[in-house]
Amino acid sequence: MARTTAPQVEKIIIGIDPGTNVMGYGVLKVLGNKAEMLAMGVIVLRKYESHYLRLGKIFERVTSLIESYKPDEMAIEAPFFGKNVQSMLKLGRAQGVAITAAIMRDIPIAEYEPRKIKMAITGNGAAAKEQVAGMLQKMLKISKEDMDVQMDATDALGAAYCHFIQMGKPEVEHKFSSWKDFAQKNADKIHK
Repeated sequence: MARTTAPQVEKIIIGIDPGTNVMGYGVLKVLGNKAEMLAMGVIVLRKYESHYLRLGKIFERVTSLIESYKPDEMAIEAPFFGKNVQSMLKLGRAQGVAITAAIMRDIPIAEYEPRKIKMAITGNGAAAKEQVAGMLQKMLKISKEDMDVQMDATDALGAAYCHFIQMGKPEVEHKFSSWKDFAQKNADKIHK
């Protein structure tokens, strides 16, 4: 009797590196356990003086990318916590607008901290952006000509690739400090 294998499902993941001056994006096509880059680039926003106009352009461009590539999921880099509160607020707004564009199209969103993205790709949560870009180039077999020199683009592609890696590794629902802690928190399930 011939054994049949289930067809592999294709999935498109868009990665976003939010920013109010430059926003990066990267698009991956996933088939089974293989990923390939479809696109990466940046949305340059610094030419718009008004912060609100920049937010409108983010929504417009992310919506356009969604319409072009029809992603199944979005991976977005979480803002890192800095000392400048105003910059963090602006970055949070940019992230929120990009997320809204995905929500409007019913696209599931996953958010990853920069350290988690770096760890997933290089094995080092403190890796330099250049190391992440180099690893992505090798893993996705991207030619030198197709590598975007802007780190915002490779950061966004990194978010998408981190999500691709995480798809096969579900998050642990509960974390326990010890067996005793596990037993205490699951006593009602153990004694049934």
